[in-house]
Amino acid sequence: MTSLRRGRCLFAALLALALLGASPAGASPETLKRSASNLLMSPLDVVCGPYVGVKSIFVNIRDIEDTRGVRIAYFVPGLAWNIGMQTFGAGFRALAGALELLPGIVLLPFETNMDPLYALPERQDGLVDIETPPLYIKFGINYVD
Repeated sequence: MTSLRRGRCLFAALLALALLGASPAGASPETLKRSASNLLMSPLDVVCGPYVGVKSIFVNIRDIEDTRGVRIAYFVPGLAWNIGMQTFGAGFRALAGALELLPGIVLLPFETNMDPLYALPERQDGLVDIETPPLYIKFGINYVD
């Protein structure tokens, strides 16, 4: 079985687990739900990274009380920094999702949950933020602020 085929099988299994919806009474799928959401939404954070980075730069330039020259000089290095941090933040989100996957499956029949390994995606607002029973659809998170 090729690596791509195994990846597709794993994705299909995760999606099937997330969409099952019906869980035993008292069971808590929150850790698995968070893990699947982090794994699936982190690539969208990378795609939205340039927009979120530029938006953050404009908000910061507007709010700081520096001279016009400093504001102009800040733009290019600030843009590179913000887009890089958006990419790294999304990477950490994917890593946290991968690390929470197995505990999420193990904890599925129990009433307990694991604390988030990377709580920033839960605390920050996203460009898209929709909570559904099988998945948190949240992406476009600003990892810099």
